Amino acid sequence: MIIRALALTLAASAMIAIAPTAEAQSRRAKAAPAPAAPPPIDLSTPEGALAANRKMGCSLVDGEPITYYWAGDAYSRRQGEADKLLFRAEGMNIRACVSVTDPVGGQGYKMVSRELLIYRDVRTNEVLSTWTNPWTNETVPVLHVANDPVNSASYVKTRDGQPLRFSGTINGGQWWTSTTVPLFYHNVLGGAYQAEVGGTYHATEMFNFAGDVDDLVDPTKTTAKARVAWVRMSDWLPWMRMGGRDGLIYFNTNGRKLASWDEMPQTMKDEIAKNYPAYTAPPPLDDARPNETSWTYFKAIREGTKTAPKRD
Repeated sequence: MIIRALALTLAASAMIAIAPTAEAQSRRAKAAPAPAAPPPIDLSTPEGALAANRKMGCSLVDGEPITYYWAGDAYSRRQGEADKLLFRAEGMNIRACVSVTDPVGGQGYKMVSRELLIYRDVRTNEVLSTWTNPWTNETVPVLHVANDPVNSASYVKTRDGQPLRFSGTINGGQWWTSTTVPLFYHNVLGGAYQAEVGGTYHATEMFNFAGDVDDLVDPTKTTAKARVAWVRMSDWLPWMRMGGRDGLIYFNTNGRKLASWDEMPQTMKDEIAKNYPAYTAPPPLDDARPNETSWTYFKAIREGTKTAPKRD
């Protein structure tokens, strides 16, 4: 009993001796100022505009895969007749960014990506293997878009040496951008005298992105949620075999940046697994290949330098 009483007394004395020290440490911890939160991304600076653009398009983390997905319809436009719904369209782009420096542009980033545009039947939504041209009644094989790569770069200075500016609009806690890209350049499927007899590639692509401002300027978030709308007006697709008939094709689609590749519809994931297995990941960050377009891809298939997936 005496020994037990002595032990209890010593323990109590130890607690009394320790208590002030622990209390003092607690006071000091409470008195220490919390680390200052990093300031929001300043969209008025070239560096802030660059960071925002990178968060919209991909991620501030080098090499982190980001997937965009969109879907919509393709229509014809010809003089003197109603527009026709030709087929559905479903697209995806998987990408990644890496920080780079340019002697002229300064600090920036390179984005590497590959993209698909799959055409689906208007009634069944099945992936098209053939399509019947409503003007010629010819049944033609369908060539879906498999552009690999589609790469780009952006810097704090533009091509003309001016500081990069944030091109978006901010209103009511939302941001959006609207970009129109008129295209008129040498057609790889045309002849040698396009300036004289025509055949130059002529199209316009329109991109609209939107999201929440707080998400975009939050320096603790490495990517920003974004919605996208893509519209394109262009010459008839080569595989349609329109034979020089007047008119154009236009696409109207919308979609969003996905939280992960796995958020794509199962039908799209099945199509990729079967026919485009490389499209589960972006190209390597040091990819130096020339960009692919729908027209250069068609040319490569026809000339045998690339092979299209075999379909039933």
